[in-house]
Amino acid sequence: MTSRVALVTGCSSGIGFALAEALVASDWCVYAGARDSEALGRLESIGARPVRLDVCEANECEAAVARVLAEEGSLSALVNNAGFGLHGAIECTSLDSVRRQLETNFVGAVRLAQLVLPTMRAQRSGTILNMSSMGGRLSFPGGAFYHASKHALEAFSDTLRFEVAGFGIRVVVVEPGPVASRFGVTGIGSVANAEPAEYAALHESIRAGLTSTFEGPSSELSSTPEDVARICIEALESDAPRTRYVVGPMAEDLIRQRAKMDDEDWDGFLENLYARPGIP
Repeated sequence: MTSRVALVTGCSSGIGFALAEALVASDWCVYAGARDSEALGRLESIGARPVRLDVCEANECEAAVARVLAEEGSLSALVNNAGFGLHGAIECTSLDSVRRQLETNFVGAVRLAQLVLPTMRAQRSGTILNMSSMGGRLSFPGGAFYHASKHALEAFSDTLRFEVAGFGIRVVVVEPGPVASRFGVTGIGSVANAEPAEYAALHESIRAGLTSTFEGPSSELSSTPEDVARICIEALESDAPRTRYVVGPMAEDLIRQRAKMDDEDWDGFLENLYARPGIP
């Protein structure tokens, strides 16, 4: 039986890959989930144990957890990292896209938590780390369903923390701001054509904002995947982890600002950044 065993989702690139690599370097036995074969090969090359895992597929989630338990006999940590950002006005977004967003960012995390809880409860120990975002604490135009998924993950984590603390299970939320990874490229690509056309200016400002944040001047404030991985390891290896870890200067600043504003002030702040539909 290996003393420290982690199952990490979303390890194809970015935070997930960096965390898998850092955990291996810290002498964890890491089962790294990813969807494509090329990523699985890269994960094996860094010493992780690759697992084909699409968190939207119940059978793959069940098989991943079963494999870890069959091979190791225990599970120290589940890191629900898989996720992506869907962007676009609410009226312009298909329900199929909404379902995929929620399945990936929220339902998949719930499914895996339910699968690992019997083992963690029996062994009276374990950590479930849910990768949220500063977007789980505040919301920006065009990101309704991404924010909904992360707000849901935050609420789920708070409730889960209360329900399982008595079994020795810890629940931690990590809230990064912008991270230099493929997340921004995926987000920009997710902005659909504006139909009806009244949302065209908003969509253009969403693209401009994402480009500035991830590729332009504001990208200097982005964290690296390795920055987030370090915080995750700090939480996973702490005897008394905090319930929430905010990562990055932009996240710290914006969460602090939002806490001081009422809704009208926040809407006014956003009007300086985004084209408001219906206003010439």
